[in-house]
Amino acid sequence: MILELDCGNSFIKWRVLDSPMARASAEGVVGSDLELIEGLKAIPGLSLTRCRLVSVRASEETGQLVEALQGAFGVVVSCAVSAREAAGVRNGYEEFERLGLDRWLAMLGGFKLASGACLVLDFGTAATADFIAADGEHLGGFICPGMPLMRSQLRTHTRKIRYDDIAAEQALARLSPGRTTVEAVERGCTLMLRGFVLTQLELARSYWGNDFTVFLTGGDADLVSDAVPHARFVPDLVFVGLAMACPLS
Repeated sequence: MILELDCGNSFIKWRVLDSPMARASAEGVVGSDLELIEGLKAIPGLSLTRCRLVSVRASEETGQLVEALQGAFGVVVSCAVSAREAAGVRNGYEEFERLGLDRWLAMLGGFKLASGACLVLDFGTAATADFIAADGEHLGGFICPGMPLMRSQLRTHTRKIRYDDIAAEQALARLSPGRTTVEAVERGCTLMLRGFVLTQLELARSYWGNDFTVFLTGGDADLVSDAVPHARFVPDLVFVGLAMACPLS
């Protein structure tokens, strides 16, 4: 069995594959290393042989997780690393190692699935956009606060903005002007994300006309899906790229 991990700033997304080509037999999202280890140990019949992961955390934090996995399961762990070029994609950053690994792997996955030019839009803690031309050249990208960061900043710096997650979910049932603070904040932030998407689409069309594929990924991708009905929603796009960056054969 193979364990795959996407270690973000806020959460760890995980899944277990019975073989490299199989669908996930178990998967989930956790908030800590301990929660991950305990959750995996609770899976009946789990017998891990390999693990591959991508992490945007500090090297010390990532190292601690690798040690915990090795101690708990005796598993060999492969960590994705930055590269100037991989799987036909050329990293467009001036200092390629400074491009976030999650973005890099999502680009590899998107380019493979598109077999041509693509725009990769990821909506997590941050919202990111990356442009990959048909010849694999990464043209660069954009980063802006995602829904969690926008919401957090407003709650932190505005004393009267206080509401819970249930109220936030209810507020997004429609996008008409808000008549309460929670509606105004949640709908306003969502419209900012949609505006970000529309700007990226306009730029992509200036490069490639209509000859490109749009990928949506990340936990909040559903908030913008109506703005790009033709997009391909691939929640595990980073894992597609991880398999390419860390082959197990």
